[in-house]
Amino acid sequence: MSEVTRRQLFTAGAAGAGAALLPAGWTAVARAGSVPPPQVLAANDMALWYDEPAGADWLRALPIGNGRLGAMVFGNIDTERLQLNEDTIWAGRPYDSANTRGAAALPEIRRLVFADQWGQAQTLIDQAMLGRPAGQLAYQPVGNLRLAFGSASGASQYIRTLDLTTATVTTTYVHNGVRYQREVFACAPDQVIVVRLTADRANSITFNATFDSPQRTTVSSPDAATIGLDGISGNMEGINGSVRFLALANAVATGGTVSSSGGTLRVAGATSVTLLVSIGSSYVNYRIVNGDYQGIARTRLSAARSLGYEQLRSRHLADYQALFNRVSINLGRTAAADQPTDVRIAQHASATDPQFSALLFQFGRYLLISSSRPGTQPANLQGIWNESMAPPWDSKYTINANLPMNYWPADTTNLSECFLPVFDMIRELAVTGARTAQAQYGAGGWVTHHNTDGWRGSSVVDGALWGMWQTGGAWLATLVWDHFLFTGDIEFLRANYPAMKGAAQFFLDTLVTHPTLGYLVTNPSNSPELPHHSGVSVCAGPTMDNQILRDLFEGVARASETLGVDIPMRSQLRAARDRLPPMRVGSRGNIQEWLADWIETERNHRHISHLYGLHPSNQITRRGTPQLYEAARRTLELRGDDGTGWSLAWKINYWARMEDGARAYKLIRDLVRTDRLAPNMFDLHPPFQIDGNFGATAGIAEMLLHSHNGELHLLPALPSVWPTGQVAGLRGRGGYTVGMSWTGGQADEFLVRADRDGTVKLRARLFTGSHTIVDVIDGSTPATTRPETDVVQVAVRAGHTYRVARPGVTPSPTLSATPTVSPTASPSPTVSPSSTPPPSGARAVYAVTSSWPGGFQAEVTVTAGSSPIRGWTVSWTFPNGQVINQMWGGSYTQSGANVTVTNAAYNGALPAGGSASFGFIATVTGANNPPNELDCTTT
Repeated sequence: MSEVTRRQLFTAGAAGAGAALLPAGWTAVARAGSVPPPQVLAANDMALWYDEPAGADWLRALPIGNGRLGAMVFGNIDTERLQLNEDTIWAGRPYDSANTRGAAALPEIRRLVFADQWGQAQTLIDQAMLGRPAGQLAYQPVGNLRLAFGSASGASQYIRTLDLTTATVTTTYVHNGVRYQREVFACAPDQVIVVRLTADRANSITFNATFDSPQRTTVSSPDAATIGLDGISGNMEGINGSVRFLALANAVATGGTVSSSGGTLRVAGATSVTLLVSIGSSYVNYRIVNGDYQGIARTRLSAARSLGYEQLRSRHLADYQALFNRVSINLGRTAAADQPTDVRIAQHASATDPQFSALLFQFGRYLLISSSRPGTQPANLQGIWNESMAPPWDSKYTINANLPMNYWPADTTNLSECFLPVFDMIRELAVTGARTAQAQYGAGGWVTHHNTDGWRGSSVVDGALWGMWQTGGAWLATLVWDHFLFTGDIEFLRANYPAMKGAAQFFLDTLVTHPTLGYLVTNPSNSPELPHHSGVSVCAGPTMDNQILRDLFEGVARASETLGVDIPMRSQLRAARDRLPPMRVGSRGNIQEWLADWIETERNHRHISHLYGLHPSNQITRRGTPQLYEAARRTLELRGDDGTGWSLAWKINYWARMEDGARAYKLIRDLVRTDRLAPNMFDLHPPFQIDGNFGATAGIAEMLLHSHNGELHLLPALPSVWPTGQVAGLRGRGGYTVGMSWTGGQADEFLVRADRDGTVKLRARLFTGSHTIVDVIDGSTPATTRPETDVVQVAVRAGHTYRVARPGVTPSPTLSATPTVSPTASPSPTVSPSSTPPPSGARAVYAVTSSWPGGFQAEVTVTAGSSPIRGWTVSWTFPNGQVINQMWGGSYTQSGANVTVTNAAYNGALPAGGSASFGFIATVTGANNPPNELDCTTT
């Protein structure tokens, strides 16, 4: 696909949904007698597979990643290409985006907006409120590693796969009578990309490896088995590049020879080769870019070399599967799944292929695990995969839809840890956004508009038509409270409450009274990217802003109650919330997008921002607000089903919230077509935007489980095309892990595991007939009430699992509901001190999962013994002055070398044999020896 600039995209979007940018679509022809390769069947069809190389097409290459490092693997026989990314390689350098002219111009801008002189207001915003620079900076590639093998003539039996169960790309083929295999994965514990090459005939592997890059780089041969690529990120928007990086590739061969000179690595006559790729960056954070990038690259490479391939693979699988295996899904299978993946996409509209929905669901989870881990950057518009110096929309973070959408599946599909980089970003934006709030609004708190980048730009960018939207930071801040509803982690809430509070303070300072309606409104703002009159989007109090601010104000108020702080502000917030404009039903029976009943200038616009209240919020519900619910349905019908890839994905979620499984599934089919899904299953806006993948995964989860309205609604939007199926491991707000099975479109069995003591409200059609409810842990029948015919309220205990079933249904052995790592999937530690089991039999095991100069990441797994436990505490003494600076999955205190960690609310109670884990990032100088002993106490 040709490169499309940001300005071209903006112009085309203003002209009409980017119609001129739509590709014609690609084609793939069904294979007669096609049978999936054995490795795909072994993965229970949870794999992408192809019988042709990617060639030069980036959208046919397959992605791997460990959160920080990413690669696109092309699988070409003659010259393999690994297109490389590191998540901190951003154009430019730290900069202050605030426009100091903004505050002085703001009163006149507001006057013009209230006087309906929107064009003049928009012009003044472009003159006085745009950031400096007026655009933000791009995420950029490292370069390419190419392995040249020679002619592919005569090759046969070609297969390449991306196994989602192992996060490994494998390429196999036969050439000159020899079967060759390449395996590629990105190892998170050891922060390297691993390429394993084998052949079934000795001394058959020969290739030359070289680096190249579109960046300003030099190549070298640091030693006889290594090549290097040393470079610096690009200039952009008048800001010089500053991020230094070093990529190293090292080969270890069995048989044959390895040599390196002049930037070329030569392997000749080998039987097997392990190629390790390490990349270091000088980016420390959004303000500091003087990190020891060469030391990072060299240290990680050296550490990985000392482990060897088998141990690297073992550690990779343990780390990855601890996340991926938390959720399983089976929606049925037909012969359509026998075809290669690109064929399945191309024929999806005319085939019955329920397994593809399951594959699409798990592919989104795979991408999130691969692009977002604790301590990394958040997943951007392309996750971490980008080959261009000037990618579409700069491959940064678009906040008015795309960044939040990236993380919709994080909590619901049991990947809570993968959400953490967003909260790091929010705390950083609270710093840069405070500067923008003061300079451009004369306000306290902090603000971020519709985009940000690796330098945490927070001002208005790209032009007022798109960028003059105040509530980007507000939307991000609402994610804190919603995440807390899933986890119940008080320490997480305490750490992130200041950013929530600051986002709310900005609006307490800047909301103004509408001169005729009397409501408190934002001014100036817009309803994202949609003109309300020709060429102008600027307005006061658009519906989405009001919905977001209701969530923000109430979330901060409830957080302050939970933490026992800020009583006066709590009252202010709720008073301001009550003065926001209510949602209104317009003349067409729809939800109004603006305060006035304007008709949108583009009826089928990709954004349906004024339905934020339906999803992701819970301000519009079927039973709570029936009039608004019907108006939301009318809004969706008026806007139509078609749209960009990410827009289709959001509509899946909308229709799932409408409890319309047939319409939600229709949107899945609309998404799975060749102009909206690439051959490698990347979502196409077009061009590629990863939020459509994440939105689709979240939408499928929403079709199966709702938890946004104070209850667990089980199978709320099950389509008839999934008549029989199972899902296990989904998460609901309130701290519940859910498994479900059904046949003939009717629920057979539910399993619900509670993190906390309390009462859970369950809604399902199953409850209108005969059913049983049993505590799986002790066999007792819990106390229940029946507030509605299809609702049961169940008294639950933390750590207990409750089985609901139709009479005569045999318990499913695969319908487990476990929120954390199973004992068999815990990371394989190289150093593993463990606790002496207390009387309960519980024990804790410590493992370093990743390390770098001056720091490391570790995980501790707590496993219950023969008796259930209600909570745990783990303590130890660091021997080398290690200092923890970030933790997830637990609450810690550190006094000198002594550390004590107590469980989070959601992972303390464990059944017999069950396990939970917590992780942390710490600093260390010198040796990093593990604690000699861990003390594990339980309640």
